[in-house]
Amino acid sequence: MDVESAYRDYGDIVYRRARMLVGEEEAMDVVQELFVSLLRRPEQFRGKSKISTFLYSATTHACWNRLRNRRNRHRIHDEQIRPSLQEGTAAIGEVRAIISEVIGRVDVQLAEVAVYYYVDEMSHQEIADGLGCSRRHVGNLLVRFHEQLDHLRRTHED
Repeated sequence: MDVESAYRDYGDIVYRRARMLVGEEEAMDVVQELFVSLLRRPEQFRGKSKISTFLYSATTHACWNRLRNRRNRHRIHDEQIRPSLQEGTAAIGEVRAIISEVIGRVDVQLAEVAVYYYVDEMSHQEIADGLGCSRRHVGNLLVRFHEQLDHLRRTHED
């Protein structure tokens, strides 16, 4: 794999994905870390999927790791969601706020699959290909996501 060509061809897609998940401030760091990692260990891309699918998945994983490692998830809301609401994108901001709230309260793998499915509108097969698992497993993860979401709703209503 030619990492330089991959960066030229897909760097903007990786950046947009990272910016959506971790915000403007950290997005470029994710992009740089991802491509530096590929320069150091090009064997990460095994050729089992398209390079774009691999990069999309790797970007998402890198972002989830960043989110998981943050200690204060409310800070994410204050730094990323509130500014987008103030920029006049209320509908998008509301969706991001809901996603941020849910992501902060469910298992990381469930949140990842839910974002792929509901935000990115990927099929079960596309998600399975990106994660390296079966379509059935993706379906099971979405069921678990809904169970946790229902539990959160009930808890919130009480």
